[in-house]
Amino acid sequence: MIDKVGINLQEFYKQNIVSYIQTLYDNPLNLILLIIDISIVLFLLIKVIKFAKDSRAWQLLKGIALLIIATAVSGLLQLKILNFILNSIMTWGVFALIVIFQPELRRGLEQLGTNKFTRFFGIDKDIEAKTKEDIYKIIIASLELAKTRTGALIVLERDIQIKDIISTGIEINSEVSPQLLVNIFVPNTPLHDGAVVISGNKIAAAACMLPLASDADIAKELGTRHRAAIGISKESDAIAIVVSEETGKISIAKDGTLIADVKEEAMKKILIKNVITKRFVYERITRLEKLKNIKFGAKNKKEEEK
Repeated sequence: MIDKVGINLQEFYKQNIVSYIQTLYDNPLNLILLIIDISIVLFLLIKVIKFAKDSRAWQLLKGIALLIIATAVSGLLQLKILNFILNSIMTWGVFALIVIFQPELRRGLEQLGTNKFTRFFGIDKDIEAKTKEDIYKIIIASLELAKTRTGALIVLERDIQIKDIISTGIEINSEVSPQLLVNIFVPNTPLHDGAVVISGNKIAAAACMLPLASDADIAKELGTRHRAAIGISKESDAIAIVVSEETGKISIAKDGTLIADVKEEAMKKILIKNVITKRFVYERITRLEKLKNIKFGAKNKKEEEK
């Protein structure tokens, strides 16, 4: 039996691997196509695995993988009865999978006709709109916390990463939600004491410890939250939003300066200007300048050739 397995493997090697290598040798262009082919397959496989992990299909997929391996091994070892049974299961299993995964398959096919399909491949063209939406959610949460005079400290990471600050808290990694932000700062709950850090359009962590500003010119009546907000805005380009527990007033700290008693409209302008405009408008201007330089360079090259 071992001899038969060896012969089968040898035949497989000659008929598939050796012949394919010979084809690549005869036509090197096929090697580039092979690399592209493998890259696409690996990319799709990674995306499918990530998608499956977030659904009830993950355990089932592991079972299918085990069944495929068992079928292949039974064929190599010439276990004819077992191989016949497994092949029969595999044949009818395709129809069973269509029924079992019907909701997931329908959702995937629906995405082909929508702009959400780009997000499936990690191409999120709406990052600017998503960031603006998150800012509005943060404002809603801040106003709600101010109404009930619930103390809060929310930090928005910008270009300078503050992973060392995030690591001091409890990881959340959740979508930005007004309800969640309000709930985190409810008094006497495990996460209310400390700062929430928002990074990459996610609530990265809660109960984070921030550096305190110790400047002598800071008003003595300012509490720990306000000093922490000024501290983080000095050590990085992050923007911190503070809701006072005593007065219910909202303050914003940026570049080491505290803007006190900020109203809703002013809050929108400050956050959109510093988080949206400075980031995305600058990126668009930079891209346009690069394109102009490329076009200008190509034009000069043509003129020189003439």
